[in-house]
Amino acid sequence: MTSFATIIRATLTLFATLAAMATAMPGPASAGTVRELSLASTTLGAEYRYTVYLPDGYGDDGTTYPVLYLLHGSAGNERDWLDKGGVAATLDRLIAGRKVPATVVVMPGHRAMWWVDGHAGKSETVLLKELLPEVERRFHVYADRTGRAFGGLSAGAHATIRLAFTRPDLFAAGIALSPAIYSPMPPPNSSIWKDPPFLKDGRFDEEMWTRLNWPALIDGYRAQPLRIPLYLNSGDRDRFEIAYHAAVLHRELFRLQPDAVRFRIVDGDHEWRVWNQTIGDALEYALPYLRAPAKAEGLPAPAN
Repeated sequence: MTSFATIIRATLTLFATLAAMATAMPGPASAGTVRELSLASTTLGAEYRYTVYLPDGYGDDGTTYPVLYLLHGSAGNERDWLDKGGVAATLDRLIAGRKVPATVVVMPGHRAMWWVDGHAGKSETVLLKELLPEVERRFHVYADRTGRAFGGLSAGAHATIRLAFTRPDLFAAGIALSPAIYSPMPPPNSSIWKDPPFLKDGRFDEEMWTRLNWPALIDGYRAQPLRIPLYLNSGDRDRFEIAYHAAVLHRELFRLQPDAVRFRIVDGDHEWRVWNQTIGDALEYALPYLRAPAKAEGLPAPAN
């Protein structure tokens, strides 16, 4: 018959083994948090929605962080990069592995407006004149170009390239995944033919498209001293032939800034599988160009 002492010893041994196993097992990975917010846009006369990824530990010690403004495509919204792009998990992994600096990521939503001041919506004005100041007021992020990046997919990538060429004073690196930079005109299957910023009297305005596309802007970019490191990519089977259009842009950028451009052709179409699988590589390229997070004494608490 097993003695009571033997049972006690076995029980203690089991508890010790379980405790050792618990100690050896890795704890939960650090994870950022996501906030869903909006601002009352005077430009639009409506609420402007955006989501914000805050890295693990944000707000604990007064650290100021770099910030990435990550834009969706024409048909998207402020949750696309989270729900379809899995960007929060990618950021958690890269930050925990010290592949990128801890970064605040702002994802605004403005469907079908292409982030331009075209014939409708004044989307660039809202983005630059209302959202940037709002984010810099509410969150501990840098408020100058050395701590900012822009990025996006498709229409959002078109905007990233356009802003790199027209407003290099605002940010220090860019990400352009499958950029919708068709030249001279968009293909017939592009949604841009019916999107409001490019419609004048119900018809597609070719002059507006040409004026806002990169070939009309690159000479101004060449003439000024700032250079924006840019990450470009495309799926090799992109239905809008963006692999070709991105290659043409890459050729011009490589001639101008060979050490500050990266171009990748990957397997896939104009689809979330491409953007989900490549955003990590893009972040690893772009975010290290930004000023690193820094702790500063005496900063006011971020607004709620």
